[in-house]
Amino acid sequence: MRLCDSVLVGFGGGSCSGKTTLARALLEVSGSATLLAFDNYYRDLSHMSPLERAAVNYDHPDALDVELFISHMDDLAEGKPVNVPEYDMSTHTRTGASYQLDSAPLVIVDGILLMAVKECRERLDLKIFVDAPRDVRLARRLVRDAEERGRDPQGVETQFFTSVEPMHQSLVLPSSQYADLRFDHPFDPPVAARNLLAQINKA
Repeated sequence: MRLCDSVLVGFGGGSCSGKTTLARALLEVSGSATLLAFDNYYRDLSHMSPLERAAVNYDHPDALDVELFISHMDDLAEGKPVNVPEYDMSTHTRTGASYQLDSAPLVIVDGILLMAVKECRERLDLKIFVDAPRDVRLARRLVRDAEERGRDPQGVETQFFTSVEPMHQSLVLPSSQYADLRFDHPFDPPVAARNLLAQINKA
């Protein structure tokens, strides 16, 4: 483990694989943790038209403000609070607002490309990869994007096969080689979280 004020545990893996569910389960059982999500660090595309935004590959690291995210990982590791930008997934733009995220003894970091970006994974004390079969991930994404992001099913499916799945195969899945632990569908998030917490506390 690094010598720092906080322990950083990272969850990477496929979109809708269950990694955020597991990260939140760990947050719930830990009692003293904070959660930093890579999803809040997509670059602001308000200068582009909606049609142009729809054509962007959001599953490539270039779509994310990696520099800001890394600086916030470092601050949280040192026990400092950060101001997390608020991002609107439905419009692919930042709202202009932010919220303060305080550090904690356990900092949980969540992101599809978390372990695919070298500078991010090197900052993690424990790296966890979560995955599920393609059909499971697609089915979950269709429900989530329609209910939470107001997107039409056809558009969700098109995006999945043109960028999400290709990037999963070329970037996300290969990053599993860096994981210390791996969870594959199906698994019980509360049980897995309690087991993870026990392991973290032993370290």
